[in-house]
Amino acid sequence: MSEVTFDVIGPEDAHALAPLIAAYVQEMMRGAPRRPDDYYASLLLRDRTAEVLGARQGHDLVGFAMFFDLPDAITGLRAGQLELLYVLPEARKGHTARGLIDKLVSIGERRNWVHLRWLVPEKITADVHVYERLAQPAPWRSYVVPIKG
Repeated sequence: MSEVTFDVIGPEDAHALAPLIAAYVQEMMRGAPRRPDDYYASLLLRDRTAEVLGARQGHDLVGFAMFFDLPDAITGLRAGQLELLYVLPEARKGHTARGLIDKLVSIGERRNWVHLRWLVPEKITADVHVYERLAQPAPWRSYVVPIKG
């Protein structure tokens, strides 16, 4: 088994990212598997606010983390926000999720982030111990304001 490497990925990786997005959506929604959508993956990778960190084993993308670099009004610094993290089931036995978090911390150190926020669905379909092992509970609550368009 080859080593897992971590780096921010770009639009040229849309075809490799699309099946992982589909697998993530299927796992979260517990419905019929979604078809990989290269166009959507390309849009995500070209987004002006989001960045995607990829985990590769050899040439294969086995995980990803979508994150944002945001201003923090309280400290005057910046903060990272981890929107989602997904690792293919067959790559979960290693330390791929930990590697993604560690790489985000490294990015945060270079960008002078005060912290890395991690938003996780309240009704978690994955084992909660993964989140508790990789992060600590935040001292705030998260709410959603619906916007109907």
